[in-house]
Amino acid sequence: MHRFRTNGGRETAVKQRAITSADIAARADDGAAAVWSRRIPPQWIDGSSVLAADKSGSLAAFKHDERGRLCALEQLDVLDTAAEEPFESIVELVRQVLHVPICAISLVARHRQWFKARRGLAVSETAREISFCSQAIMTKSPMIISDAHLDARFANNPLVTGDPKIRSYAGIPLTTPDGYNVGTICAIDNKPRTFSVEDIAILSNFAKVVVGELELRRIASMDSLTFALSRRAWFDFADAEAVRAARYSRALAVFILDIDNFKSVNDNFGHATGDMVIQRIAQLAQAQLRGSDLFGRFGGEEFTCALPETGLEDALAIADRIRAAIALERHDCLAGQNCTVSIGVSSLGPRETEIGHAFERADFALYQAKQAGRDRVQGAEADCDPAMPRLVA
Repeated sequence: MHRFRTNGGRETAVKQRAITSADIAARADDGAAAVWSRRIPPQWIDGSSVLAADKSGSLAAFKHDERGRLCALEQLDVLDTAAEEPFESIVELVRQVLHVPICAISLVARHRQWFKARRGLAVSETAREISFCSQAIMTKSPMIISDAHLDARFANNPLVTGDPKIRSYAGIPLTTPDGYNVGTICAIDNKPRTFSVEDIAILSNFAKVVVGELELRRIASMDSLTFALSRRAWFDFADAEAVRAARYSRALAVFILDIDNFKSVNDNFGHATGDMVIQRIAQLAQAQLRGSDLFGRFGGEEFTCALPETGLEDALAIADRIRAAIALERHDCLAGQNCTVSIGVSSLGPRETEIGHAFERADFALYQAKQAGRDRVQGAEADCDPAMPRLVA
């Protein structure tokens, strides 16, 4: 957990003051302050609202395309998740250190902003079109509003005229390592306020901590070699899909893929080469899948995948396309040889709400594919005993 460090273990008060040209000039010879002087647009100096990006060219370019931004947000897989202690601690610390009644970590989705953590707000989300944060993500600079009543964009906003009665706002974009602003960390007051250089620096540092926590959360669910889901994460996500499929009577299929005779690759070419082969086969398999499919590494040379909105027949066809694509690949690291895979497939039964039984049937089908000579796909029907499934070609 990240904690805000204070001098001698005591909370240190931050002197509040407006940003002036003199502040910037006085700090010009300080490395960190020099960066801030380049980042502070002229509008900040006279205390007015800020939205336009810094035009000095000093800011690193960030990505504007909304489709990519939404994909980056989706990859974090954080929307609508339960409260988590690191994020809760951050908003509480911001509220205490900046002496504001409201603080939130806001994630901006397609039609809404959702709060991963919040203090001083009664709601967990708002419509995107009225959110301050939807404006803040349009630039890499902080967005500072000293008095919303005097800002034409927000004076009639229902979040200003009604609860929570926003009057002043400081929002720092949460920028992912690949350059997308997925949301903000924001400090809000119910009275006019000029946020100081120190306030903005503190809030910016907390924004970095939030992004770090989000990335750690994402990385913890990924296999470090192939960037597929880790085994534990795959089961968590696949179980969630099984619940959704059962609730709405939707199809859900599962397959397990195993690289044939992989021990001989490690024995003849070494484990480093074996890792290269595993990476490439994972890429080839994922190239045949949709963005909604859950592809994970089960362990070693074995992968598993959940296919939402997919019945057994379609899943068998997808699995065979993957098998064929992998069989055609010639690996330079194997002196031009190819590798083959065997795949077992099954689907969720009509009364099943967990992925476990479908996984067991797919595992049984995989074993049968191996026994039948490898480089093949075998399916197992869903409406039967998982211990003795009926096989389909």
